Amino acid sequence: MSHARKEYKDFMALAPEAYEVVLALGKVAAAAGIDKQLLELIKLRASQINGCAFCVQYHILQSEGLGMPADKLNLVVVWREAPQFSPRERAALAWTEALTLLSGGVSDEVFAQASAEFSEKELAYLTSAIASINVWNRFGAAFRWTPPARQKPVGAAAS
Repeated sequence: MSHARKEYKDFMALAPEAYEVVLALGKVAAAAGIDKQLLELIKLRASQINGCAFCVQYHILQSEGLGMPADKLNLVVVWREAPQFSPRERAALAWTEALTLLSGGVSDEVFAQASAEFSEKELAYLTSAIASINVWNRFGAAFRWTPPARQKPVGAAAS
């Protein structure tokens, strides 16, 4: 079992300027109108690839809060084989994987698929969201941030 080297809250205090810049980059895609559920899917997929436990758990919780079905969240890791994903989601997930696993570059096929589903402006903002989550993943994985705990519903009995 690995132990946290630093916690998320420590990063906020240690490097507030870096925190604010990455946070701001992560918000521009939603502000530009990219669907919040779609953004959570790409953040979850990049976090799975990058092995950031904090970000995987965080984006699962965010997705649940947006009403995303559990089956869809459970199948993000195998999205190519699962029928739950729309063509737009598939294009975004393929784009996410290409930009997260950048050593192989971005194929013409993946670019064409993404371009067929997203306008040039949307693709630029989607790319900014992918860039942002990849930055967060580097911090989270490097410092082994402890994944956030699931909050008990209000009025739930303590166990």
